[in-house]
Amino acid sequence: MNGSGVWHADQAWIGHRADDVLIEVEGGRIKSVTEGVPVPAGATRLEGWTIPGLANVHSHAFQRTLRGTTESGGGDFWEWRREMYRAAEGWDPATYAKEASVVFREMVAAGITAVGEFHYLHEHGNGLGEALIDAARAVGIRITLIDACYLRGGLDRSLEGVQQTFSDGDADLWAARVDELKDGEGVRIGAAIHSVRAVDAPSMRTVAAWARKRNAPLHIHLAEQQAEVEECLAVEGCTPPQLLEREGILGPDLTAVHAIQVTDDDVSLLGRHHVSICACATTERDLGDRVGPLRKLVEAGSPLCVGSDSNAVIDILEEARGVELDQRRATGRRVLHQPEDLFRAATVDGMRALGWDAGELKPGLLADFITIGQQPPVLWRQLDLGYLMFGSSAHDVTNVVIGGTTLLSR
Repeated sequence: MNGSGVWHADQAWIGHRADDVLIEVEGGRIKSVTEGVPVPAGATRLEGWTIPGLANVHSHAFQRTLRGTTESGGGDFWEWRREMYRAAEGWDPATYAKEASVVFREMVAAGITAVGEFHYLHEHGNGLGEALIDAARAVGIRITLIDACYLRGGLDRSLEGVQQTFSDGDADLWAARVDELKDGEGVRIGAAIHSVRAVDAPSMRTVAAWARKRNAPLHIHLAEQQAEVEECLAVEGCTPPQLLEREGILGPDLTAVHAIQVTDDDVSLLGRHHVSICACATTERDLGDRVGPLRKLVEAGSPLCVGSDSNAVIDILEEARGVELDQRRATGRRVLHQPEDLFRAATVDGMRALGWDAGELKPGLLADFITIGQQPPVLWRQLDLGYLMFGSSAHDVTNVVIGGTTLLSR
């Protein structure tokens, strides 16, 4: 990930549409970006639209094995979860590395240059987490391993069945294990409170303190299902966001995944603390989740990012436009999120949630960029974020560069 070279883009997004853009890379970072330059000798030409690499903020690699297998028979989220628990069992590090490699290669082919792997399969200690890191390094994608603390089966019940393999026993043992994982080239170690269901209040504070001491990303599944909210109200006397505020967890370093079942007061809380919200439209549709008040959350002050979650679909452009299209159906209004906002969610705000200095084509940032090709029957046209976000897909990616190294060219 410390490659060097010169690329010439027919068109690129550098905060605005630009033609004939020369991108010079040295030691894996962008050295210069210059528009209006003829193609120099020796430059790699990028035909189409060159944009920053896409950020996949929330992934569970193992859940890809469920793709297409849970689409008959009916049910709700909780019935799907039983199938997911079965898919979580029986992994060994070597097999898991192979499966993760397949998932990560699909991500790279879709223009994803960094993934946040929300990891709670701890049956082998750090064995499966290290397998994810090894797979990411072998493929060449950046990974933020978001190691999740998971201690109980619900606010009022203990772990059952396969859930017991997710747990370290207590938060101190979780922290001691995660301390053994190290940042490295293309690797960041983050932390997660799995959910308010799965982690008690004192343990939440331990996880947050671990992350903040190390300036590491901190994530949580938040208020995806109404049952979680009702359980939190019954046991703690408050909503999940209110519980997080009470325990000092809310902050701009926190990313809340889903945030669907939130009240107006919750929205204000999350926005006031500038908590990032990660929407996972394709998975939320697949599971029959409701549509969260994303526009209200953004207006309140929460940055937006997106993830592929269960990996039933791996297409960050689809995730980003799904944010807007789902909001349209829920509200009866159009264009609640401008194309520029969706683009930012898929790039720079996603990278920040994962702890990477990337997401824009600017000198000094990581040299991670992709090209959306314009193949027949698509006619050549000017780069436009509206067309990009609503008319393009993962299948249109023709070039992927991560850290100044070309990983895909077709």
